Parts: sequence; structure tokens; C-alpha cells
Amino acid sequence: MITTDHRFSGERGPITVRTPAGTPVTSMDHRAPTGDPMLTARFSPPAVPKLLVHRPELLGRLTAGAQGPLTLINGPAGSGKTVLTAHWAAGGRATRPPMWLTVEPDDAPGAFWAYVLEALQRGGAALPDAVGRPTRAEGVTRSFLVRLADGLAASPRPAVLVLDQFDTAQPPATTEGLDFVLRHAAGGLRIVLTSRSDTLLPLHRYRAAGEITEIRDTDLRFTDEDAGALLREHGLDISPAGIRLLGERTEGWAAGVRLCALAMQRSADPEAFLRQFAADRTTIADYLLTEVLDAQPPPTQDLLLRVCVTDRVHPDLADALTGRDDGARTLAGLARDNAFLEQIDASAWYRLHPLFAEVLRAHLRQRCPGLEPRLHARAARWLARTGRLTEAVLQGAAAGDWQFAAAQLVDNLAMGRLLTGLEADQLGRAFAGMPPGTAGVAPALVDAACRLAEQDLSGCEAGLRRVDAALADASPTDASRAETHGPAARFGRAFLGVLAARPADDVTATERAVADADRLLRELPPPLLAERPELRPLLLAQLGAVELGAGRLDRAESALTAAVAACGQPGTELPLCGALGSLALTELLRGRLRQAAEHARASLAVAERSALPPEHRAGTDHLVLAGVAVEQDDLRTARHHLDLATAARGPRPDPAIATRAAVIGARITAAEGDPDAALAALRAVDREGLPAWAADELAVAESAVHLARGEAAAALGVLDAVEAPDGDRPEHALARARALLAAGRDVCAARALAGVPGDEGATTPVRAHARLLRAQIAEAQGDSRAAHRHLGEALALARPEELRRMFAESGSWVRRALRQDPRSARSHGWLTHRAPARTARAAQAGGPHADGRAPVVEPLSAREAEVLRKAAELLSTEEIAAELYVSANTVKTHLKSIYRKLCVTRRSEAVHRAQDLGML
Repeated sequence: MITTDHRFSGERGPITVRTPAGTPVTSMDHRAPTGDPMLTARFSPPAVPKLLVHRPELLGRLTAGAQGPLTLINGPAGSGKTVLTAHWAAGGRATRPPMWLTVEPDDAPGAFWAYVLEALQRGGAALPDAVGRPTRAEGVTRSFLVRLADGLAASPRPAVLVLDQFDTAQPPATTEGLDFVLRHAAGGLRIVLTSRSDTLLPLHRYRAAGEITEIRDTDLRFTDEDAGALLREHGLDISPAGIRLLGERTEGWAAGVRLCALAMQRSADPEAFLRQFAADRTTIADYLLTEVLDAQPPPTQDLLLRVCVTDRVHPDLADALTGRDDGARTLAGLARDNAFLEQIDASAWYRLHPLFAEVLRAHLRQRCPGLEPRLHARAARWLARTGRLTEAVLQGAAAGDWQFAAAQLVDNLAMGRLLTGLEADQLGRAFAGMPPGTAGVAPALVDAACRLAEQDLSGCEAGLRRVDAALADASPTDASRAETHGPAARFGRAFLGVLAARPADDVTATERAVADADRLLRELPPPLLAERPELRPLLLAQLGAVELGAGRLDRAESALTAAVAACGQPGTELPLCGALGSLALTELLRGRLRQAAEHARASLAVAERSALPPEHRAGTDHLVLAGVAVEQDDLRTARHHLDLATAARGPRPDPAIATRAAVIGARITAAEGDPDAALAALRAVDREGLPAWAADELAVAESAVHLARGEAAAALGVLDAVEAPDGDRPEHALARARALLAAGRDVCAARALAGVPGDEGATTPVRAHARLLRAQIAEAQGDSRAAHRHLGEALALARPEELRRMFAESGSWVRRALRQDPRSARSHGWLTHRAPARTARAAQAGGPHADGRAPVVEPLSAREAEVLRKAAELLSTEEIAAELYVSANTVKTHLKSIYRKLCVTRRSEAVHRAQDLGML
């Protein structure tokens, strides 16, 4: 057995250590105060990995930071703190090689300072002998710290010391002593400190004095470019989509990316590995369980395993899941220690790293079988009590408690969340696991709503029949089924019945359903109704859409106007956007182009203000702007808006929208010189179930394309083949007159024009076009005076809305007629479409651009312009969020909107485009 005899004569005097052989050893033998040898490995930085991601920006920040007293590199396990610092130390970037010390968590203060002195001496720091050495492991005197600080201050060159793994486990006396020496060394000591947690150093003082450089977890996270570079170093050729997926799953965690790269090297299909990647079946699980979970005390481990069932956790929710009252303290400590848990936007809520949560959930199932569903159910109740409806529903579904989850949506009048909005997809996936035929009115209502969201109208109708059967089967006196006769359930049935209405069905029945739903709505508790201001606008907007689909434009305008008037409160942005879009389409069909464009732009403005993603909008606003641009012969703008409208449409658009989109697209394509493609697009429209007016609209458009090809007989044949809608449509009569005139049958054409009302019975474009055809007939018959009179009438009707396209399609005779009447020609200069000047104002307004790019869609909002200016200053997303006091997700949403409006795909392109347009 080895024994040692320690004799300490004070911190200034020599240390005598007697070994078993009895040989005295002085302090020059580099022993710790305990008498143990100094561990040489602690003074050497770890070897830099051969496969390394070079990060020059961070290395430069380290070099700059080492010019000041303190540099802090803070991040969770595996975030690359030590690798980055070792790379910097080995790269010769500092003015002199830094000294290195790996700190151990069980270092007593005296041992820590002995190792610090050893590191300084090994690094060549010139310290006077008077400094002495620690003689007690338990601590050092203030006198020693004073002598050390004075010796460092007198050193000819500053000492740069890396303290690796300096965490909160260090005794407070150690941290206080380090702060004292650092502040009194007069620049003679510069510390580079890596840690998983914020140290007990008074960082606020260093920040206030501008004497600290901080590299945090967000800085250490790998970007997609970093991850791609590391994968290439491992000999892996991964697609950009695969790299993005890896970045999303790991959130840039360096160790996670590296471990995935190693696993992908062993995989036969690395891309498939990324798509099927499960954290709990890789070495990532071993790393996180060993380095993070096992490092925590048992109560903290239990808390982590219980809170992992939720996407985010509140201290009170943690207490509900654990049955204890230490949630606030434990969560704050985990976040402070970078234990893969972070606070959300300085709120009371926290979130686990997704990979860590995935591993914890797998570990929970293995360690405590059957506990996970009970935790989900407990979380669901807590979230419901605190008013967090969507999260409560998701937790209830995860617990398999379908009655509870469905009842939350029904009783809170929130079934609309299944149909539209930012949470629709998430809720739909949650209820996808609900067993078919689950008993109860609420599950049947939710099932019907999910079917409707999937455009499965027959499935929705079957679900509604189940609801009706359940309502009829339940006894009003049956207490166990009280919810089935509650006003919320009955309103839910009526509400879904209205939303499932199809334009081809009985519109009168839909009107009755809306009235019934509106009556039930008024029976609901006022406080609950006040929380759902969007319900009545949704009902009115749906009624307006059904009326529009049936071609009843006056009734559609009335319902949609009422829907817009019912909006205005927070939460009504979605129905307001939809109602304005449908109202714009109604006005377009009525030929009121200016009002149509005004409503369409208002719809876009609402969508931008509320940051509605394009996938949650019907695209009607862009479709209307495309229709307006076509009538005004602005084909470039028309094509641009039509592309945006097509991209936004769902798999089963409303017939009115689908028909109008096909007609507008055909007109643009034909005008661009490709009538064959125009015909193909019109014939591709599914006409099954279309109302008569829509089928006739397609026939009229097809007839116009045949005329563009010079096929008058085919144009007439198409019109003859279509089943005439109830009542003669002026549009049909006008199309027949055009075809007859093209066939040289002037008298028949004039007779057909008699079916076009000359008053408000027809739209302005139809009446203007009818006057133009009469002018052509008169000219063909040699009556020039009548021709000029009818042409003047057509121009007068067309001028307020700038209806240029009909004159462009009429051939050169209009230009000849105007040349014969110079005075009339001067008063109708609007017939020539002019591109606006490329000023900043014009750029924001969205005119065509000389470089051939698509025009700006609509003006940037004030907040978007502010985000763009910050992006031009090369700030990151997180930095922009901090500057504007918003979340990073809000910044990303604004950036996506900016890209769409400026017709670009990347931030740098947006900045350059805005500079070209004079917007910056």
C-alpha cells in the first residue's frame, strides 16, 4: 500500500512530499496539493479530428475575443465547443500559442489553482517565485490570489489560457477567485472558457464593460452548408433536400450530424437512411442517454422522461406530470446547463431538443411500459384547463382518448380548425388514427370534418348521417349522453352541413341550412361565442360561395358583403380573406374590374397582415387580378397572377374558380400565340357536376379560341353543342354573334346581338363588346356613320374599366377607324397599354420590369420593408428577430412573403432585386 506524508509550510514555502522510498520531492516535481502527480493529459488540447468542418467566422471571433479578458464558448454536449477551441489553438491564429487546461468537475479550489499555475508555467508565463503554490486542496488564501494577479499584471506578455469544460459544478470559491484574478491582472491574463452551462462568473459585468466575447449554442449549430461539408468529408454525396432534412432533424447539433454521417457511411442507401432516420435506433441514443440523461440526478431524470411526451412544457405542467412541485427550479436548471432543453422566447415555457425528446420517449416506453398514454391524458387535461385547446386535443389523441379529444373541438366550437388554418394538417394527422366508427356524436362530427378537409364529400356525407343517427338515437334525459343534445353539438352538425354544400346542389337548401346554423349559433353561451368571432363570417362566406357557384351573382354579392361586414375582430382574418376573394370574383364576373381588383388587393393585404401561408389560401385574389389584367391587355401581369393562383389552388377547387381559371388561362395562352394549348387546357376541365352557366362559360371560351384559329364553323359548333343554361346568357348570345360575323353571316350576327340587353341586364364588357360587333357589322355593310357611332359607344363603355383586350382581338379595323377620326383617337390614348416608369413607387406598385422579370406582386408591408432592410445589413434571422422584438418564425414568414412579392427565391436575390427597384 502506498502512503504519503504531506508537510505544508505555507503557500510561499516549499512543499515536501515523502514517497514510500522516503525521497523528498519539492514543488518542482509538479505535484498537486494532494501529493498526486499532475496529469499531463489535462494540459494538452485534444487532437483535432481529421474530418473537420472549417468555420472561419467562429475562428475569427475566437481570435478577436482573445484580445480581451474573457471569451465564453457555451453550448450543450456535442455542440463542438472543444473541437472549435482546439482547432483554433492548433492553427496558430493567436498572437502566441494559448495555454490549455481541461478542468475536472471534482477539482477542489486548491487543486484547480495548482493546475492553473502548472498550465501557465508550462506555457512559458513568467511568474515571480513569490507567487508560491497552493498548499491545501480545499482552498487558497486571498493573499495567493493577490500575488498571482500581480505577477500576471507584471508579465511582459499576456497569458492566454483555455479552461475547457469549466461548468457550474465548480465550487463558488473557484469561480470567485477566477473573477478576482481576471479583473486584477491588468490585462495580463486572458481566459477562453468552454462550458455546457453559464458559469457563476458575473457575466453581466463583463457585458456591461464590453469585455466579453460570447459564442453560444446558436452560433455553434451547423448550417446546411456546414452539414454538407462534413458529409462530403465522409465521402457522402447527399442531395440538398437530404441535407436540409438532416439539418431539420438535428437542428444543427454537431455531434448529431457527425454520428449520422458515420451511420450513413455504413448504410447501403444514405438518402433512405435520412428519410427513415429514428434517433432511438442509432448511436445518438447512446450518446444522449449517457452524456445527458445519466448525468442528471434521479428526480431530474424522472422529470425529463415524463415531460418528453409534450412538444413544450410549462413548470406547472411538469408538476402535473410528476406529481411534485419542483418543476420551475428543475427546468430552469436544465436550461441553464444546456441539457438539451431551452426556454422559448423568454417565456415560462421550455422545449426539448427534438432528438433528445425522441430518445427519451423510446426510453420511457422501455423503462415504464404503459405510462406514456397516461401521461398524454394527464397533459391533455391540464392543457384543456388552461385554455390551450389545440395542444389539449393533440395530447388527447396521442393518449387514444378520442371522446375527450373530439369533444374539445366540438364543445369549444373549434371544428373549423380541422378545415383550414395553420393547425389543420397537424390536427388531421392526429385524428387519422381514430378507429372508424368510434361511438359518440363528437367523434362522428370530427370524422366528417376530416373527410371534408380531404375533399372527400361522400365520406363527409356518410359521417354526417352517422351524426344524425346518433342524435336521433340519444335520449334527451340520458345524462351520459348530455353532450349529444347540447347546442354546441347541434351547431357543429349544421355548420358542417353548410360547409359541405356543393354549388350543384339545391341552393335553397343551403340557404335554409345557413339560417338553421345561424339560429343555433345564437343559442350558444355568449362568452363561448365571443371566443369564436369567425363562425358567422364563415357561414356567410360559404353561402356566398355557393351562390356564386350557382351563378346567382346578386345573391352572392349580398352574402359576401355581409360576411366582410361581420369580420374585423381578431381571429376573423381567414374568413375575411376568403370572402374578399369571392367578392372580387363576383365583381369580375359582373364586369366591374376596378371593384374586383380593389377587393382582390384587399384580400392579399389581409393575408399579408395576418401572415397566412399561401397553402391556406384559395388563390382567388390572384385569379381575379389575372382576369382584370387580361381584360386590360396586360398579358405579362395576367400570366404572373395566374401562375400564383394555380399554385395556391387545392386539389378540388370550387367550380366557379376552376372555370374562371381555365377561361383566363386559355385567353392568355391564345393571345400568346398558342391556341392549341389553349384548347387543350379548356378541354381538360372536368365538367362532371358543373352548373349549366359554368359549362356555357367554357364553351364560350372555346369558341373564342376557335375564332383565333380562324375556325368560324368550329366556333359555332361548340356553342351549339352546349346545353343552354336557364335563361339566355348575354355572354352566349355575344359569342354566337362573333362566330356568325366571322363566318360572314352579318344579318344572322345582328339578329344574335338582339339577345344582348343594352342596359344593366348585361355586364359592361358584354355591352361594350356588343357595340363593337355592331360597329363591325355596320362597316361590313358600308354604313360608316353607324360604324363610327357604335365604335364611339363601345369606347365610351370600355374606357372606365380600360377594356383593351376586346379591341386588340377585333383586328386592325379599329385602328383604321380611329386614324380616320384623329380627334377621337386623341381622346382614346388609353387603348395603348404603357409600362409605368421604373421609379421606386412604380416598383412597389408592381409594373412590368425592363429586365424581363415578373413584376412585383403587391407592395411590401411596413414590417416586411423593415425585415428587408435588416436582411440587407447581413443580419441573421435570429438577429433580425431580436432587433424587431418578434420570433424567428415570424421573420421567416415575412421573408417568404418578400420572396414571393419580389419574385425571387433567396435572401441575397431579394436584396439585389430591391436595390435594382430602388426600394432600398
